[in-house]
Amino acid sequence: MENKIELKGFLMKILNGTAMGIVVGLIPNAILGEIFKALAPSHPIFKMIHTILLISQAATPTLVGVFIAFQFKMNPIETALLGVSAMIGSGIINLKEGALVAVGIGDLINTMITASIAVYVMSLIRGKLGSLTMIVAPLIVVLVAGTIGTLLLPYVKQITTGIGAIIKNFTELQPLLMSILLSISFAIIIVSPISTVAIAYAVGLQGLASGAANMGIASAAMTLIVGAMYVNKIGIPFSVFLGSMKMYMPNWLKYPVMNIPLILNAIVAGIVTYVFNIQGTTASAGFGFSGLVGPINAYSLMQGGSALLNVILIFVSYFVITFVSAYIIEIICTKVLKLYSRDIFIYEANK
Repeated sequence: MENKIELKGFLMKILNGTAMGIVVGLIPNAILGEIFKALAPSHPIFKMIHTILLISQAATPTLVGVFIAFQFKMNPIETALLGVSAMIGSGIINLKEGALVAVGIGDLINTMITASIAVYVMSLIRGKLGSLTMIVAPLIVVLVAGTIGTLLLPYVKQITTGIGAIIKNFTELQPLLMSILLSISFAIIIVSPISTVAIAYAVGLQGLASGAANMGIASAAMTLIVGAMYVNKIGIPFSVFLGSMKMYMPNWLKYPVMNIPLILNAIVAGIVTYVFNIQGTTASAGFGFSGLVGPINAYSLMQGGSALLNVILIFVSYFVITFVSAYIIEIICTKVLKLYSRDIFIYEANK
């Protein structure tokens, strides 16, 4: 990495590194987490595997730092320092009753801010420490970036708190309007640096509100899958299907027009939520169909009707309608109205 940091492209490198770190960190638990969580009570080995998956997920902030380092072509020492700094700035580790406890994946926005600070600090000291690099560099980078990131964390978290306050107002509206607005909100949030799970817990989404949030996320996933399948290899849309919608964060920020299909499909999802009374819990809100968390909880809360009919209803709502709607909207936007090119869905990290 050169000493001089070019402002042009700096943000995209941060975003691309973040997107890749999220995919690698979250995919194992997204695919297998719910399965082994359900199996955990039956045998210790399943409980151990579930714990391993949670630990893998907790490594996400560190992986974000590592992948950002790769974007800047850093050497091994710099890569390790960036990973540690990002982990500290994420706030994932807290001191509780004398023990260090990891919760979730931390604050993604502050993770990126801290990583950016670490990149800048390393650019200032690179080549100036000589043989003392291995000793002095960790002290400077981790202490400076980690301290600033930790001090900023409470203020950066206010972003999530503010968005949560807006979301809470939506829950007090008429059910159909509430479902549509919540669906739109979570369809956009899932592609942004904000955590949908954190918002869901902050607001305490339950019942129809939780269902609308999950359906919005499902609609966003299908919108990205349909857009991605034309211009990427199969691995990209498959990763999105498994729950890695945030890998499209760089594209979303670079091409604001992407919000059009996201919002339109979310409106459809909101209406479906209201019509079929798709519900959820606070714990399930924010996941969409990732790990089947949303569908499983929606099924458990359905009242009346045959089990088979309820399963079909959940499947059609979460997977069929959202996909068909996304497909139709994509054709209208690209072929009829020509609002954008399919190229906006080319995964940025592959460019």
